[in-house]
Amino acid sequence: MASSASSPQSNRPKKSPKWLPIVFLAVIVLLLLLGIAYSFRSTSVPVPPPSAPPAASNPGANNAAASPLPSPSASASPLASPSPTTPSSPSPLDLTVNTDGLSHSTIAIDTPRGIIRFKLYTNDAPETVHRFVELVQKGFYNGLTFHRVEPDFVIQGGDPQGTGRGGSGTKLKAEFNSRHHLEGTIAMARTSDPNSADSQFYIALKPLPQLDNNYTVFGQVIEGLDVIHKIQVGDKMTSVRIE
Repeated sequence: MASSASSPQSNRPKKSPKWLPIVFLAVIVLLLLLGIAYSFRSTSVPVPPPSAPPAASNPGANNAAASPLPSPSASASPLASPSPTTPSSPSPLDLTVNTDGLSHSTIAIDTPRGIIRFKLYTNDAPETVHRFVELVQKGFYNGLTFHRVEPDFVIQGGDPQGTGRGGSGTKLKAEFNSRHHLEGTIAMARTSDPNSADSQFYIALKPLPQLDNNYTVFGQVIEGLDVIHKIQVGDKMTSVRIE
């Protein structure tokens, strides 16, 4: 007779497939990885896009050769004074003259060899004197050199180029006068053109009568005659000032 009771195995719970825990674990790991990736993305600093490349420069804009210096006879405009310059300290200026025709104010040139002091012939060369004083007050001569030294003849300076070809850019009309070239006489240098003097000046190292009435004499050394004979090529005018 058949039994109505269920089979002993019919009420046992069915076992889950063996791969289900593996899938569940894989899902958890995947979620964790996605969470980490999202967190890193939200906190990282964005990298800016690369900047545009600079525009190409004109290949010839900065490659031009420097203009050659003009020959001594050339009429090219001289270079302006070097920049920056240090203006001289303001000092009382008295260009009125004494009985010798020399100004009451004195020009002092500090050099490595000592100080040269000279006074100005205001009445004999008024335009030259006023231009020279203007340059001194602007500090034009400070730091310039004596670029020419001719023993038993002259020392010469006042060229910002240091070659004997430069100047301040302002030509002066010749003011030839009756003042003689004595030891320590100061006059304007020039080319063959009588009206080509600018900022360069020379100091006579001895009497030079052959230069009289051919160059604008505008000053005379009153102190430092020994110094002018010690000057060497390249010595600087450390300071040129009015006293």
